[in-house]
Amino acid sequence: MSRFLRFLPRNIPTVAPVPHRAVLSLGGSDVSEFLNGILASHVTEPKAPRYSVFLNAQARPVGRVLYDVFLYTSSDSASKPIYLLDYDARSSDAPSLISLLKRYVLRSKVKIRDVSDEYDVWASWGSPAISELTRQWSWTHSGVIQPNWEGLEWPWGNTNESVWDRRAPGMGKRLLVKKGALPQETSDHERASSDVYTLHRIITGVPEGLEDIPAMQAFPIESNMDIMGGLDFRKGCYVGQELTVRTYHTGSVRKRILPVVIHKTGLLPNPIVTPSPEAPSYPSNLAISSTRIRSPDDTRSLPRPRGTGKLLTSSQGIGLALLRLEQVEAAEQGELSLGFNVEGGPSEGAWEIQHCWPDWWPRRSEVASSEH
Repeated sequence: MSRFLRFLPRNIPTVAPVPHRAVLSLGGSDVSEFLNGILASHVTEPKAPRYSVFLNAQARPVGRVLYDVFLYTSSDSASKPIYLLDYDARSSDAPSLISLLKRYVLRSKVKIRDVSDEYDVWASWGSPAISELTRQWSWTHSGVIQPNWEGLEWPWGNTNESVWDRRAPGMGKRLLVKKGALPQETSDHERASSDVYTLHRIITGVPEGLEDIPAMQAFPIESNMDIMGGLDFRKGCYVGQELTVRTYHTGSVRKRILPVVIHKTGLLPNPIVTPSPEAPSYPSNLAISSTRIRSPDDTRSLPRPRGTGKLLTSSQGIGLALLRLEQVEAAEQGELSLGFNVEGGPSEGAWEIQHCWPDWWPRRSEVASSEH
């Protein structure tokens, strides 16, 4: 039943600040080669913007996400090309990104500088002028799904301090703006708050930052980074690649992050879902458990469903959740219900969730297999 839920997106031209992001500057003659060795996607010359991820390789657990990042092209005071990088700078179990990068520099000709006091990060979406690509998908036997950009011009754009956000259709464009200034888009877009941006990416099904992709805990494929274009399985070696590549070739994807609707037990949501400002707030990282749905005359002895999911970012009665795919399928068959309990506070009590597959999400029947 939850497969038929749909979110009502915000389609008016909107521009909003992106919360919790800091910005680094990376320059020098070796910077592209340097980043190519430590990011999970390909970085080449000439410089080009893109979305990517740093993975952990220094201590256990190896292969977990450290930071999800956007790379932008820019130029320094001497008009030399550089990269700017935006990331979630909130405190976590991961080492600070600037110290991590400096650890890898060694003798490379790379200069790294924190320029967070020079830039703000903004997002714009909903404008007819923002072009969307018709995505082709490759789906491996392990469940890894990748966008296939072959034959298309560079999907992330080629404008300095701007990136086309191709993590999902409808995400629009990401912008670096001088600190305290407003984007040019405010002249013909509605200016909204960072909370509106968060709602937009929840509805679109895009995880981002520490609440959705907790450092040193999240696996990149379970966090949809393959689908969002942040992983490249055809590039050479890079830091932290072993577990991710092994999953691609011989493993199985058992969890995914999906949008969810949160509602009181037994009170089903409307098929067309809109955010509810009256909904209470919920703590993040709540365990989502599953309960078997059984008829009164079913006396079979059945094992308890294994494992739990997690509620991640949520706002106005909707959210993102990391869910086991076998439990998602069972919920769609009417065999399980999914939910969580909150102790204390305005959201105290038992709550159920209904998941939703975004309209753009690739289906196995719609994509060609790509076995490697």
